[in-house]
Amino acid sequence: MNQVSGWLIIAGTALVSAVAGVLLCLWWARRVARQRKRIPRRWPLNPRALANSEEIKVWHWLNRVFFDHHVMIKIPVTRFTLPRSEKQGPHWYTLLSGVYCTFTICAANGHVVGCIDVPSHGRISRSNRQLKQTLLSQCGMAYWVVESVNLPTLAEIRAEFLGEMDSTTRAHEQDEAMINAARNKLRASLNRQRQSRHSGAAPLSASDGRPSSSMGPESQQHSESGFDVDTQWQEQNSFIAPLDSRRATLR
Repeated sequence: MNQVSGWLIIAGTALVSAVAGVLLCLWWARRVARQRKRIPRRWPLNPRALANSEEIKVWHWLNRVFFDHHVMIKIPVTRFTLPRSEKQGPHWYTLLSGVYCTFTICAANGHVVGCIDVPSHGRISRSNRQLKQTLLSQCGMAYWVVESVNLPTLAEIRAEFLGEMDSTTRAHEQDEAMINAARNKLRASLNRQRQSRHSGAAPLSASDGRPSSSMGPESQQHSESGFDVDTQWQEQNSFIAPLDSRRATLR
């Protein structure tokens, strides 16, 4: 009996120790989870630019091309698409939450007309490109990949994103062409005047002995006015539960 009692004591002690170990592990896991969720006093983060140098070049060009639209940066496709089945909403959100395009072209009414990607390190993976092409085209949106060194014409990209080129687009193209022509003409004129001034000494005037000005009236007017010819002109997930188009959230 004494031997049996000893074994019972040992077994009981081992059982109590095991239960205590399990409880201790659960307590420790919950403590670590709480610490991870706790807001730090000082965030281990630094600010960074929203776009790199290549993307900024294309961004500035898009702002001129889509002058009557809004050009937004790096918006996930779950912000402007909606699942057809509420039950499958969480599944599609998990699949697409990390998919975004470099730029999204949005009309004034908030509807997206198309997206543009700027390749990182000169390329976009075939699977990534194919996913976006099929997804956006089936939603009635355009999708292009654009590089700053190989930009399409204004007419080409607007026709693809907005349809036939309207009179506003043609007028904008004509205005840009006139501005560029005037800028080039003015620059050439001022370059010729600078060359004539530096080619030799200016002749003296017979009346007062002062050198006569080699600048024409047009040049004097620009000089006096100071014109610089070198100046270059979420609390709730709306993919799963849209704020204004669904009464209840998905479950």
